[in-house]
Amino acid sequence: MKHNELWLDKPYYSLDAYFKNTLHHKCYKIALDAGMTCPNRDGSLDSRGCIFCSAGGSGDFAAGVGSIDKQLSEGLEKFGNKYVGNSFMAYFQAYTNTYAPVDKLRRIYTEALSHPDVRGISIATRPDCLGEEVLSLLQELSLSFPDKLIWIELGLQTIHSRTAEYIRRGYPLTVFEDVARKLHAINIPFIVHVILGLPGEREWQMYETISYLNAFAPFGIKLQLLHILKGTDLAIDYEAGSFPALQKEEYLNILIGCIERLSPEIVIHRVTGDGPKELLIAPTWSLNKRDVLNSLHKEMKLRNTYQGRLYHATGSAYSV
Repeated sequence: MKHNELWLDKPYYSLDAYFKNTLHHKCYKIALDAGMTCPNRDGSLDSRGCIFCSAGGSGDFAAGVGSIDKQLSEGLEKFGNKYVGNSFMAYFQAYTNTYAPVDKLRRIYTEALSHPDVRGISIATRPDCLGEEVLSLLQELSLSFPDKLIWIELGLQTIHSRTAEYIRRGYPLTVFEDVARKLHAINIPFIVHVILGLPGEREWQMYETISYLNAFAPFGIKLQLLHILKGTDLAIDYEAGSFPALQKEEYLNILIGCIERLSPEIVIHRVTGDGPKELLIAPTWSLNKRDVLNSLHKEMKLRNTYQGRLYHATGSAYSV
């Protein structure tokens, strides 16, 4: 199979390639903290959070505190005077970013979408926090800002119920399936987060998650290496010897297997992840992100493989 020319010399369809093909320049994400919480933290479902989640609610790289406009300005300043393109994505990252009254959501999303340097917004949330009012708001915003991107990022992590229970995900797979169909129906692209290396999962189980997601045709996927962070319950289990962290070679082998099974139409937004240096317990090799990416590209070239090499279309799961 000839590699897709739109992939820009990579063996997979990266987010960078997507931006360069659609916007014709690089586009960078600015992570934001909108002051949300999560039903896994406020007592609605649990008070401990997901087992792997840091106290920052996965928003450890957020631009700062204060208004959305202030955080965006601070995020833009980090790029200095260096020309890096002329647009940015506002990434609502910390905690669950649809878990608030709709009036508040409308205000903060509109504030970000109205910023002249922002090309769009990406909203990290849980499938069980996308009720009808929130979906209606997303439709409203897509009509009000037709020239802006509006994406939803769904924390699925795995399709396997035993693992989902262990990590305290807090919702069944059917909730994801329902929300995926509803997002397709209103033409809101969504990105699915998948964690590779969760305790107890075998390679074939991770590949099952990828094959399952193909049928739901998400716009994108994030393939996240499991990080063990200080202050998490996952760290307690790791330090007790309950499970090992993946070695670099193990991770690359699993990652390549996932990419090979992924539909070539799905944009890969991440292939490793960012663990804050001050919080990361393991695997420490992941701190050298450039080395991980270079090693991935080299190994895929050696294997003469690419995204979708083992992909088998199984039909759409949402055209009902």
